Amino acid sequence: MSLRSYLIAFCVLLSLIPVTASAGFFGIWNIPYDSSEMESKTLFSSFSSPPKHLDPVISYNSNEWSIISQIYEPPLQYHYLKRPYTLEPLTLQKMPEVRYLNADLQEVGAEDPQVAYSEYNFELKHAIRFQPHPAFALLKNGHFRYLDLTAEQLHGIDSPSDFTYQSTRELIADDYIYAIKRMALRQNHSPILDAMKQYIVGLDEFSEKMTAAYSQLLKQNSSSKDTTFFDLRDKSIKGIQAIDKYRYKILVKGVYPQFLYWLSMNFFAPIPWEAVRFYKQRPLLEKNLTLDTYPVGTGAFYLAENNPNRRMRLLRNSNFSHETYPNDGLAENADPALLSDAGKPLPFLDEVVYSLEKESVPLWNKFLQGYYDASGVGSDSFDQAVSVSSSGSMSLTTAMKEKGIQFLNEVEPTIFYFGFNMADPVVGGYDEKHRKLRQAVSIAINFEEYISIFLNGRGLAAQSPIPPGIFGHQNGEAGVNPYVYEWQQGRPQRKSIDEAKRLLAEAGYPDGKDSDGSSLKLYYDTAATGPDSKALLNWYRKQFAKLGIELVIRATDYNRFQDKVRGAKVQMFSWGWNADYPDPENFLFLLYGGNAAINTNGSGINSSNYDNPEFDRLFLRMKTLQNGPERLEIIEQMLEMLRKDAPWAWGFSPKSLALYHAWLQNMWANPLANNTLKYKNVDVQQRLNALQQWNQPVVWPLILAVILLILLVVPVRHAYKRRQNQTLSVNDKGVN
Repeated sequence: MSLRSYLIAFCVLLSLIPVTASAGFFGIWNIPYDSSEMESKTLFSSFSSPPKHLDPVISYNSNEWSIISQIYEPPLQYHYLKRPYTLEPLTLQKMPEVRYLNADLQEVGAEDPQVAYSEYNFELKHAIRFQPHPAFALLKNGHFRYLDLTAEQLHGIDSPSDFTYQSTRELIADDYIYAIKRMALRQNHSPILDAMKQYIVGLDEFSEKMTAAYSQLLKQNSSSKDTTFFDLRDKSIKGIQAIDKYRYKILVKGVYPQFLYWLSMNFFAPIPWEAVRFYKQRPLLEKNLTLDTYPVGTGAFYLAENNPNRRMRLLRNSNFSHETYPNDGLAENADPALLSDAGKPLPFLDEVVYSLEKESVPLWNKFLQGYYDASGVGSDSFDQAVSVSSSGSMSLTTAMKEKGIQFLNEVEPTIFYFGFNMADPVVGGYDEKHRKLRQAVSIAINFEEYISIFLNGRGLAAQSPIPPGIFGHQNGEAGVNPYVYEWQQGRPQRKSIDEAKRLLAEAGYPDGKDSDGSSLKLYYDTAATGPDSKALLNWYRKQFAKLGIELVIRATDYNRFQDKVRGAKVQMFSWGWNADYPDPENFLFLLYGGNAAINTNGSGINSSNYDNPEFDRLFLRMKTLQNGPERLEIIEQMLEMLRKDAPWAWGFSPKSLALYHAWLQNMWANPLANNTLKYKNVDVQQRLNALQQWNQPVVWPLILAVILLILLVVPVRHAYKRRQNQTLSVNDKGVN
């Protein structure tokens, strides 16, 4: 072929590139998933740190609950759409019925002063079945098929899904009771055992007895708890009883309405004894197949793949058929499209794929390419994604809108606070001098500035320990902390630094000077020790410098920091609390004297050691009341005490910001509901179209490189052929 012919052929090929590319001829070269996953109702997400525990008795971290809450089903859940946060039955026929009993177990009225117990009665829905699992597989004789496994039999088995035989059975009341029995064993290290022992009748005695019995069994057999099955089926807890196959009851000490909230947590999810027995086999343990790595539940999904160094994969539970998408409950100003799937069977997804992403930049880039369906927004990508108005409201940038990306912005039921150790001789105390010192510091620490600098505006300065969305939080002027803010032009305005200096002078520190004329020196303990913490710590120093106070930073590792806080060996510190349940008790107990670290040998959650007898009296009254005017009035009295005493500089509640693509449907922020994947839906074709459009391979440089190569090779080839011809010609002449 001549050079001219080569050039004509490649020019024709080059002209065809736009046509073939638009037709999908080249496909999507950099796709990180199987084509079958991309073409099915699969949701693609990520995780940055591998979950450590997937056993619901042990697990208490958000990255773990994001997995197991899709698999396990406690009796109750939060309605997906409603505000305020509202409990509803999950596996129950109806909400639990509560009877109030006296010391003789005779029924009395809820307000009767003789109430000694609350009896919660549960009735399960029928025909709820566990996921398919080899633990339930039976032989023809009724014996379990896989209870004497050998290492040879596990060749080629990497997950429970690899077993040939899978089976199931119906959920019964005893499964819920068995879960509580497992919670009682100290060997299982349940983080809520000590809290529940205070309420569930007989749990304390049962825990002591069974823990001792299990220890004795392990000692006798010289074995490990990981391979020793301790059968709890025939053991009973005094305050828990199965009435029949579908009904059970729990007896709770006194009146404790918040117990219902605990029943929405995974600690109270049902555990089939067969699964516990199955996973106690040593060959399975050696392959890391345990209840802690492969859960067994009745939820909408089951864990099909657990590779924490690469990805985790959930598949639809084929036995799930007892729930539909909500028909009502749409919150005010919510998108009506959230009810488009009303009444349809759940779940909508066939699969959920979590990929390990340790760095935020590749995660963000893959989201922009469409390979992740949703994403958070880090500080390095914030300006690319979000614009903030002068009033603080957020909107998406034009680039995001052009891609059809949408976002959810929600104030979380969380409080981050700056705490004073009330047992400290300098910043603690309840007299006017110490109170005004803390008030002055509370004014000086400008959390609005903190939110702007370190959170890109994603937060709301707190006025009390109760965050938005929780009963007792009030918006507007009624909810303002008058010791730190003034209500001006329809919004709270932080008091001036001059006002803070006045309070500081009245506390005995004019211009931040002590009685001997030296600068007041205060100490701030923190676990922020990395290089990225320098700017934050310098910011804190500047806040105190406004008052003439020298702030000394004492940074240490997190474990040491925790020890110092629990031992009341700090002066000031920062910490936070996420809502376990949407009740003011879950936040106000952080300041209850009975929970103070100094009153509980360091085990209490009142890290500021606030101990006000009148506050404590009101707290004990408030915690037993239902939400209503009486409870709100008591809460307001408690908040007035806290704002005046200022054991905290009230900090802020963060705002979550989640971006998602237009093909991801039924997206709604519900920070307290962890089992929300079953409500999500995906428009697969819309996603494929976007991926095709956004990820076309750029092939013209390759074609151009080939052409240039030809332009270089062809002349060389022709020169070579000429030389060969000349050589042949010379040889021919020599022969003649």
